[in-house]
Amino acid sequence: MTISLTSPVTGGAQTGFTSPTYTVTADASPTANSRQWAVTAVGGSGNTARTHANGDPFTVTYYRVQSYKTLGPLNAAGFPSRVPRNVDKWVFRKGAIPHSTLAAQNALVTISVDRPAGSESNNPIDLRGLLSLVVGVLNQQSAGFGDTVVSGIL
Repeated sequence: MTISLTSPVTGGAQTGFTSPTYTVTADASPTANSRQWAVTAVGGSGNTARTHANGDPFTVTYYRVQSYKTLGPLNAAGFPSRVPRNVDKWVFRKGAIPHSTLAAQNALVTISVDRPAGSESNNPIDLRGLLSLVVGVLNQQSAGFGDTVVSGIL
């Protein structure tokens, strides 16, 4: 896999977080087809998020397709008989304390890349364009997403 976070990761600006940085270290992957990193230090003005701990996780995990699916055989009309899906996903996990008397519980962000089998080799430019837009929107709207999640105001 070519997914390999380099440390530190510069985060998107959030209300109260200016120039956030996250020091990550490779962690044991939950599966053979994944890679995981734990946040061991946070930096940047105002960034007081807690770092990774057993009962209070702060991790990033990337899962690639375990077994790539391919197009089905062509039917009599010359079209594939089936077009299965290949799905990779990112899972971001952070312990969040719902009440001062409770232990941290996981807050999750999952981003899946669900694409038709065969598009990886037949149409890579459009897949790259899609992912470029996703990263750009997440980066551009980082503070807006955070404000909406916290305030509920769209």
